[in-house]
Amino acid sequence: MRERIASRSARLAVVGLGYVGTPVACRFAQEGFAVLGVDVDERRVASLNDGVVPFDGAEPGLAELLADVAARGTLRCTTDYDALEGVDVVLVAVETPVNNDRKPGYLALRSALASVGARLWPGALVVVESTLAPGTMDGLVTSVLAESSGLVVGRDLHLAHCPERVMPGKLLQNLAQMSRVVGGTSPEAAETAAALYRCIVDGDLDTTDALTAELVKAGENAYRDVQIAFANEMALLCEDLGADVWRVRELVNKSPGRAMLLPGAGVGGHCIPKDPWLLIANAGDGFAPRLVPAARAVNDGMPLHVAALVRQGLAIADRAVEGARIAVLGYAYLDDSDDDRNSPSAVLVAELEAMGAEVVVHDPWVPAYRGVSLEDCTAGADALVVMVAHSAYRELDLVRLAATARTRVLVDGRRLVDRRAAIDAGWTVATLGVGARSDASIDAPA
Repeated sequence: MRERIASRSARLAVVGLGYVGTPVACRFAQEGFAVLGVDVDERRVASLNDGVVPFDGAEPGLAELLADVAARGTLRCTTDYDALEGVDVVLVAVETPVNNDRKPGYLALRSALASVGARLWPGALVVVESTLAPGTMDGLVTSVLAESSGLVVGRDLHLAHCPERVMPGKLLQNLAQMSRVVGGTSPEAAETAAALYRCIVDGDLDTTDALTAELVKAGENAYRDVQIAFANEMALLCEDLGADVWRVRELVNKSPGRAMLLPGAGVGGHCIPKDPWLLIANAGDGFAPRLVPAARAVNDGMPLHVAALVRQGLAIADRAVEGARIAVLGYAYLDDSDDDRNSPSAVLVAELEAMGAEVVVHDPWVPAYRGVSLEDCTAGADALVVMVAHSAYRELDLVRLAATARTRVLVDGRRLVDRRAAIDAGWTVATLGVGARSDASIDAPA
């Protein structure tokens, strides 16, 4: 297998063609492998075969790369799992969400593995890129593949876990430069998978066992969630005390070894909100998690806090939330991306509507909202809420927007707006993490 990888004669398949699978498939196709992409979404498959990226957002180099490999025929995509017959290597990159009980929801993973296993031949290598709860490779993955293939794992079939480390906006950059951990169910499987990824990864490839790889990936995202929660709790404290968390953060980070993250209106995306739950999902009765649930509670509460700031701002302007028209700017979880998975804005919108508000949403990237112009969204609004740091919102014409608003309340959940300029333009301003007075984080015009 390693000889076939080195010669680029190994037949390669990628199952799951989203934000992870698409750039991976393209890069292996660029490096000379004949790559088969498999996905259940017919429109996505058709788009990829036409050489068109099936999702929006600023992704440097991806559109050009996909167009090239599709035109050369080194990448072809299908919805038919039968096309996997005879492939040498299968990379699985499907979603692994958590359910309402905060336990792994492996419906897509089970289905993909069963479909893959039924088409495997002896000697094949399967690599799971999806983030997993520790213990899943040796448990669910091994059992489903063994049952569906009839092959003996470790003898006829080789498994590895090489969790992705990409994020929207930097897919190709992260794929090339980020180090990867490669956990095998055997040392041979880990080394073979590492040899494969060396074809497209310039960063370190550290081989280990599957359990360690699972812990590393879920752990690194849980660590980030905890760090964000600290920044958000500091923001709430600064509001309460009448301080400015952004200035506090600047000065904290001047101390060596300190790297306080940015607070914000919520944590979204497919990874950070659910991977901490994956990390602790399979823990035994002897382990009682305290930090992960606490961090999740802080971060999940931030959109609700933004809703409270909206209520406070409207009260200062002598307008009730009920019946107010509120314009929410940004619905993606990440700036300049169309990815709205686990969007904090969705939580905010639901909360404001529960309060009786009329909510309109603008987002230049998310398909459901980009058809609404910013002017139409904000005209007649009683409050504007900046939820996402899209480039389009970095230089809002606050004077023009004030002229068409019904009530001039501005809530900035990302510290994107010049607070002083907004106040001078007549806005009552609430900036997350900034407490103008000890009882509120809102400044109104004199």
